[in-house]
Amino acid sequence: MKISFKFVVLVALLAFGPIDHSFAQAPKSRSTAQSAPVPATPPAVAGTASATPPAAPGWAVRCSSVSRDAPLECAIEQSAVLTKTGQLIVLINIRVPGDTHTPVALVQLPLGLNLPVGVKIQVDDGKAVDLQIQTCENRGCYTSTVIAPDLLAALKSGKQLKVSFQDMAKETIAIPIPLADFAAAYDKIK
Repeated sequence: MKISFKFVVLVALLAFGPIDHSFAQAPKSRSTAQSAPVPATPPAVAGTASATPPAAPGWAVRCSSVSRDAPLECAIEQSAVLTKTGQLIVLINIRVPGDTHTPVALVQLPLGLNLPVGVKIQVDDGKAVDLQIQTCENRGCYTSTVIAPDLLAALKSGKQLKVSFQDMAKETIAIPIPLADFAAAYDKIK
């Protein structure tokens, strides 16, 4: 079944309200959504006033180490957040563990999902990948998967990643995540 982008955004707007992918921007009108990295825990203030909103940053690269002597562990992430409430709707974190060198994706979603249906991720008009929700806690529900080489190639060359799930009313919500700078960000962590 093919769903148009306008319908997907409309369904997301009706279910959750306007989506803003950045806490660093002023709230957007109901018809716009942008992507940018945000922390996994939303801050108390959902935005700051700005005369001209800055361009939306893309995939953020984050590196950390357990100690000075340990190797760096790096990941890239992107998220979508509700403009009015600051609620995290989707957070995608992709890392490449040093031991396997195989990319792994962690997807965080909000509570209130139809769990048996799971999550679908799809790059542009390619094949959808079904993911099973593995656990939920007070900050949301989570799924993770190893990223197959064909999916990684699609992410690098694609324009948009769509994350789809159902709410408790069995309404499908599809959140678009831009992939414009995915390849450059991924090259920094591989």
